[in-house]
Amino acid sequence: MAPENVLAIPPKVLTQQQREFYFEYGYLLLEGMISDTWIASLRAATTEVINESRKISKSDETWDLEPGHSMEDPRLRRFSSPNDHHPAYWEYASQSVVPDIVSDLVGPNVKFHHSKINFKWADGGEEVKWHQDIGFWPHTNYGPCTVGTYIYNCGMEQGPVGMIPGSHNGELFDQYSDDGEWIGCLRQNDAENLDTSKAVYLDGPAGSLTIHNCRMIHGSKPNNSDVVRPLLLNIYAPADAMPYTHNPLYSKYDQVIVRGEAQRWAHHDPRTCLMPPDWSGGYSSIFALQQEEDWKAAE
Repeated sequence: MAPENVLAIPPKVLTQQQREFYFEYGYLLLEGMISDTWIASLRAATTEVINESRKISKSDETWDLEPGHSMEDPRLRRFSSPNDHHPAYWEYASQSVVPDIVSDLVGPNVKFHHSKINFKWADGGEEVKWHQDIGFWPHTNYGPCTVGTYIYNCGMEQGPVGMIPGSHNGELFDQYSDDGEWIGCLRQNDAENLDTSKAVYLDGPAGSLTIHNCRMIHGSKPNNSDVVRPLLLNIYAPADAMPYTHNPLYSKYDQVIVRGEAQRWAHHDPRTCLMPPDWSGGYSSIFALQQEEDWKAAE
């Protein structure tokens, strides 16, 4: 649905001012939106995940490990498809207030796409370079959005996600290198030309949500604090946005309708969209891509 059509529908959770802000600037920070009950459930599940990672010695499609990860000192960069791994994550993604909030931004018919936890480990958790999400998983329109949930408090020193306000309405950048390799971020010369003085970093207390449009230029700095920053990310799309390509982080819940109903007609945005590599053979993580690591070669 076009923004004006979404705005014409009375919201369930957000104010009209918040919706208008999202369409103008491409992001929202909703502090303290999630109840303590949900946060306790997510924390318990995440503790289980971290303990399970102690048994993992190398990165694969599910586990993305930082250098130095060990049983005694686990260091995770990303855990892919948590909704497939522990029921608490899917209960939250489908039954909490989050899909209702998304429906206020994309229209009443909402489907799930994928999920991950970006951990940003303590004492040097890696940066995420400036990038745009939609190039990884292009759809017929630009309605998809990413909802981040801070499971614990996140301060500025922990490397919260940063946005370039309004960039979702600007240029869609090439995320291939000059040699034609997918790098998953803006090329160096494009990144250097960004006006990062306008960047807004979304820190917040536990239970806060960050939401950004799929075209938004965003990234984050390293975590140089002594506190881990687990950010649970769930990606949703309007039901009339149809994926062009294989889901790089495929979930058994891919395309499941979480609000409203399935749509028979696809909505096509007239703007062009960058196509990613063929992900059907597997995908590591944005961290590995941006650091030019080859986890498959190491197997």
